[in-house]
Amino acid sequence: PSLFQALHQLYYDPNIENKNLAQKWLMQAQVSPQAWHFSWLLLNMDKVPEIQYFGASALHIKISRYWNDIPADQYESLKSQLFTHITRFASGSKIVLTRLCVALASLALSMMPEAWPCAVADMVRMFQAEDSNVDGRARCLALLELLTVLPEEFQTSRLPQYRKGQVRSVLAQECGSVFPLLEQLLQQQDSPGFIKQKVLKCFSSWVQLEIPLMDCENLIQAAFTSLQDPELFDTAVEAVVNAISQPDAQRYVNTLLKLIPPVLGLQEQLRQAVQSGDMETSHGICRIAVALGENHSRALLDQVEHWQSFLALVNMIMFCTGIPGHYPVNETTSSLTLTFWYTLQDDILSFEPDKQAVYQQVYRPVYFQLVDVLLHKAQFPSDEEYGFWSSDEKEQFRIYRVDISDTLMYVYEMLGAELLSSLYDKLGRLLTNTEQPSTWQHTEALLYGFQSIAETIDVNYSDVVPGLIGLIPRISISNVQLADTVMFTIGALSEWLADHPVMINNVLPLVLQALGNPELSISSVSTLKKICRECKYDLPPYAANIVAVSQEVLMKQIHKTSQCMWLMQALGFLLSALQVEEILKNLHSLITPYIQQLEKLADETPNPSNKLAIIHILGLLSNLFTTLDISHHDDDHESTEVKKQPVQQGPNPVVVVLQQVFQLIQKVLSKWLNDAQVVESVCAIFEKSVKTLLDDFAPMVPQLCEMLGQMYSTIPQASAIDLTRQLVHIFAHEPAHFPPIKALFLLVTSVTLTLFQQGPRDHPDIVDSFMQLLAQALKRKPDLFLCSNLDVKAVFQCGVLSLKFPEALTVKASCGFFTELLPRCGEIAPVGQVVHENGKVLLQAVLEGVGGQASRSLMDHFAEILFALNKHCFSYLSIWIKEAMQQDGFPSARVSPEQKETFSQQILSRERVNKRRVKEMVKEFTLLCRGLHGTEYTADY
Repeated sequence: PSLFQALHQLYYDPNIENKNLAQKWLMQAQVSPQAWHFSWLLLNMDKVPEIQYFGASALHIKISRYWNDIPADQYESLKSQLFTHITRFASGSKIVLTRLCVALASLALSMMPEAWPCAVADMVRMFQAEDSNVDGRARCLALLELLTVLPEEFQTSRLPQYRKGQVRSVLAQECGSVFPLLEQLLQQQDSPGFIKQKVLKCFSSWVQLEIPLMDCENLIQAAFTSLQDPELFDTAVEAVVNAISQPDAQRYVNTLLKLIPPVLGLQEQLRQAVQSGDMETSHGICRIAVALGENHSRALLDQVEHWQSFLALVNMIMFCTGIPGHYPVNETTSSLTLTFWYTLQDDILSFEPDKQAVYQQVYRPVYFQLVDVLLHKAQFPSDEEYGFWSSDEKEQFRIYRVDISDTLMYVYEMLGAELLSSLYDKLGRLLTNTEQPSTWQHTEALLYGFQSIAETIDVNYSDVVPGLIGLIPRISISNVQLADTVMFTIGALSEWLADHPVMINNVLPLVLQALGNPELSISSVSTLKKICRECKYDLPPYAANIVAVSQEVLMKQIHKTSQCMWLMQALGFLLSALQVEEILKNLHSLITPYIQQLEKLADETPNPSNKLAIIHILGLLSNLFTTLDISHHDDDHESTEVKKQPVQQGPNPVVVVLQQVFQLIQKVLSKWLNDAQVVESVCAIFEKSVKTLLDDFAPMVPQLCEMLGQMYSTIPQASAIDLTRQLVHIFAHEPAHFPPIKALFLLVTSVTLTLFQQGPRDHPDIVDSFMQLLAQALKRKPDLFLCSNLDVKAVFQCGVLSLKFPEALTVKASCGFFTELLPRCGEIAPVGQVVHENGKVLLQAVLEGVGGQASRSLMDHFAEILFALNKHCFSYLSIWIKEAMQQDGFPSARVSPEQKETFSQQILSRERVNKRRVKEMVKEFTLLCRGLHGTEYTADY
């Protein structure tokens, strides 16, 4: 197509296919040598703006990306042509003008300082020269556009690092040609608003070049003046914030001190904005105050003699934190201030002790005030008002409260135990004051503050917690938000309750009562789970009651699936602390109804609804068995040593239950073998039990191995391999229990090898799990590879095939297998023999992956294989790598024979013993193979 046809297609053709083709063709055209010629033609004044825009873009691309193609003797003509076109477009299309300015900016950055010494001053001079054809205002706007895009183009330019530093310092010096002009335009009475707007944008762009703050002083003051003009307000805010926030600014303390009075001077404007509900203005002024406080608190605190003016700034920020109205509906400003309080606290606590003591005296009262302000802001609105909020507003408010909670937790470091006492006193006064009944919102916020701190800070030493636990039952709970917070607060105190068990009875009835309310599902169930986990040795007196209430809510189906699972985990913790006969009695009453349901479901014809019911019941059992642990594997509390009962004799209760339901589970399986989710749920029960019981699971091993073998032989599923891997891991060193596991391992291997012959591409999950199983076997029980009926060669070939899968996880698992296999070359003869005979095929596959067949994220894993080959088969590797690299275009057509030779020598060099270096070599080589070396893609690699 011709250029104009293609552009017409791109802009006006309704057919998306044609648009895409046109775009592809045009992108190639832009980088072609002809682009120099056609770009100027497209910029003719008789063309439509879209076509002119394409011409200007093509020029920018040529200048910015293909600078080295331009002969030096053409720089000047290119420069003057661009100047001419910019002047011509000054009163023309805005988008074309901007593109031309970006092209000239790119040219200037590439030429300065040698080829174009005073580029910026020249630009200013060129546009100030009288030119009768072009209106002065249009010229002025074109110059401002050019000066604005220059620093922006610098930030995104592809200049090499050393040039970037050089050009940055040249630009910073040249601000002397720019700033006086900007000041003059801002101060002129007759400058129209749109010019002033452009001037402020231009200043904003320049301050990001790390220009010394004192050089910006006049313009910052001018920007402060512009804040009074509603039309300029937003742009002026950006300019001031950008100038104050540049990292370099903290070196100019005197200038920073001079900025405090004008910031404080905005307080009247801020108050009026708050009164009239002008959120934009209050937001902008707050951004300025926070920028000065947050970026420079350390530098300003250091000026001790100016402590009062800095304190005034801090109080202004406090006003912004406590700005009236509910976030995010009536205000969006307060959230901007939270990180300031972190920074200020860090800076105060980083001073040496004497100075810190002085500042603590000044700022502790400020931080106590902050706590009051934050808890006020965290209060829910009235029920009526909250009812009108959208779900999005409610979610933003929830996140805002989490941010407040994090801030309170942080402030605890500054205020310590006194903070808890003050919260407790306030709560006590609130709950005992009979004359003035308080709103639930007020109570909830104070409790929320308490919970925020107790959740992460050890409150065991606090003397106010007993009082708080005493107050909780006095709270009249009238609504869901308050009830939730009460629950979460009790949950946050569960570790404290474990050390003060007499208090459990004060709060447990509240939790059990809340379990029956679906609206409190998450908070009540998670709190019960925490109490059962932390306090299990003190719960036997309450166990019957907890089990009864839990059973009732489970049967009534009050809770969603995930909360039912948590509840089962809670019961597992609870039962772990009982005597075996008690556990069995409770398990019987708890599980029987589900077993009866499952028996009924097992007789039905499979359909989607009974599938969900089966998965739900199997899930409840797995979650119960995840935490039911009478051997106390998970106890790390030294204090509980005393309370432990003697180790039980006789079978483990979980094993007793599993043996009772084993037949039933087999029956369910036989009907659902085709369904990966049901098979997974069955495997999960055993996997969770094995993980928790460890050796106690032994009596189940023979029948489980037999069932898994039958399952896997009929329809292979990844979850069955994962469970086999778990068994290998736990029982590898138990000669008494290992024979059935060994038989299962051999069976799974031979079935999977058959699957590989039929074509494994459709089962990446099975291949992934199989590779992980092999790696586990090599790690825990390498002599499995000595079995006469294990075909090591076939297993090796499957591993090589798996390295070529498109799924990254599968490839990673295969790399893991080889990383375990290669170190066994010496000790396991069959492995050594297979590796020596077939290792070249493995190396070939690894090099193909590095050459570009595999995702770049996997290169470290391929490097691990090379490292292992090097360490365990060095003499072979040196021959194999030579032979492999002699193939033409292998592993990639992009690398030359010299580059391949260099890589081979590096891999075989003395650095091969350093794994980190081998990974670096592989990364370098893969970039060469992919043609990415030295491009911007590699920057983040």
